[in-house]
Amino acid sequence: MNRSMEAHRVLSKKGFSVKSYGSGDRVKIPGPAIDKPNVYDFGVTYDKIFADLCRKDKDLYTRNGILNMLDRNRRIKECPERFQNEKDKFDIVITCEERVYDQVIEYLESQESEFTKPVHVINIDIQDNHEEATLGAFLINELANMLIACDDIDNDIDELLQDFESHCNRSILHCVQFY
Repeated sequence: MNRSMEAHRVLSKKGFSVKSYGSGDRVKIPGPAIDKPNVYDFGVTYDKIFADLCRKDKDLYTRNGILNMLDRNRRIKECPERFQNEKDKFDIVITCEERVYDQVIEYLESQESEFTKPVHVINIDIQDNHEEATLGAFLINELANMLIACDDIDNDIDELLQDFESHCNRSILHCVQFY
C-alpha cells in the first residue's frame, strides 16, 4: 500500500495513466506489534481505515506515519483494490516486491488467454518504508519514461532493463505474459 501508492502519486503527477493494486487476500497495515497487523477487506475505503486506526490508537498511527500514508492514499483513490479482481488489461505491470511479482505472474498464468496481447511484468525491489517508497517512486517514474521513449518495447526491453538495472543498482525482474 505504501510503495505502490507513492509510485501512483508520482506517476499521476507526471501525467501517466496509472492504477495501483494489492495482490494478497486482504489489506494488511502494521499494527501495535509486528504479529498484530490491522487487516481489512479490499474495498474498505481509506476514510474508514483512517477512522478505525484513529479510534484504535491515534498517537501510535500518527507517530509511525500510517495516518499520513492513509491521508495521501485517500487523496489518490477511494479504497485499496486487488489486482486479481481487475478486468482492465495492461501493457506494463510494475511491482515493488518479488513476492508480489510472483503473485501477479501466477494470476496471469492461471487465466485463459483470450488474446495474444503481451503484458510486461517488471519488478523493482523496494523496501517497505516511507523513505524507500519515495525513492522507489522516482525510480519507477524514471523507468516509465524510458519505456515510453522506447520505439519497440517488445524488442528493446531487455537491453533497456539491463541499462536501468546498472544505473539504479537494483535487481530487476522481467517476464512477458499474455492476456
